[in-house]
Amino acid sequence: MSQKNSHKRINDAINILTALGIPKAQQNERSALCLLALLNLTPNKKWGKSENPLMGITPIMDWARTHYQKDYAPNTRETVRRQTMHQFVDAGIALYNPDKPDRPVNSPKAVYQIEATVLKLLQSFGTSAWRNNLTSYLAGRETLASRYAMEREQNRVPVKIAKDKEITLSPGEHSELIRDIIENFGPQFVSGGKLIYAGDTGDKWGYFDAPLLAGLGVTVDPHGKMPDVIIFCPKRNWLVLIESVTSHDPVDGKRHAELSQLFAKSEAGLVYVTAFPNRSLMSRHLAEIAWETEVWVADAPSHLIHFNGERFLGPYKS
Repeated sequence: MSQKNSHKRINDAINILTALGIPKAQQNERSALCLLALLNLTPNKKWGKSENPLMGITPIMDWARTHYQKDYAPNTRETVRRQTMHQFVDAGIALYNPDKPDRPVNSPKAVYQIEATVLKLLQSFGTSAWRNNLTSYLAGRETLASRYAMEREQNRVPVKIAKDKEITLSPGEHSELIRDIIENFGPQFVSGGKLIYAGDTGDKWGYFDAPLLAGLGVTVDPHGKMPDVIIFCPKRNWLVLIESVTSHDPVDGKRHAELSQLFAKSEAGLVYVTAFPNRSLMSRHLAEIAWETEVWVADAPSHLIHFNGERFLGPYKS
């Protein structure tokens, strides 16, 4: 493998991304290497031998190190994901989790794959057919990107937040539990409650009624870690802070303190709830649950587990 071949291959990949209409911010070495990795195109391989394996972010970075001597630090993983792969998917160049479209957004098993039409196009790069193939591809590209965007939208989790209002969240168990909290826990235990916030693994602010929260005296620090769901109970003047637990992070002592500080100026009393999808998962976290909090389990929605204190459900004064 020669350095000259590597340099030329990266430049070719940047030129291809430019020709495909990828934004200027992605016309760089990082994005070029991601494209080459998704094609498994090592420096001495011909474009006609391009492939489309399934690859996650870390394998892409490892591939770039092995074949192009580009050593990305582990903390650049999010940059690769957010500043290159998101744009590839949006443009219809790469598919996200084509093997399992409903895989959670934050799953460590998430993978990408070059779209079949794009693969066929890039296999013609450097040949006399390239320009005509590119023209034909670009003529239908917007339709292709729109189709995949629609398919991604169909896999989102619908959540009914009011009688005539619905939002959607990124696919996965976490979002499904958030839906259960809003649609089942809320009506059962926070009668007349108003949803203020629902987190999303793909977009931190899945739903946020900032004016309502501000009216209760709380202005959220964007760097603060929000609970997964916030419901306001006007009847009792309670702010119910709920963590959706599908793998980790129940309301333990540390999280209780963080939420207390984040919502310290609230004019409404604070109620802390940990929600689990089932009792099996709950049993693995029982030792971590903070006292003076509540636990709700989605597979037994009419029950609430109270962790000590003088009330069944309600805020506690410091």
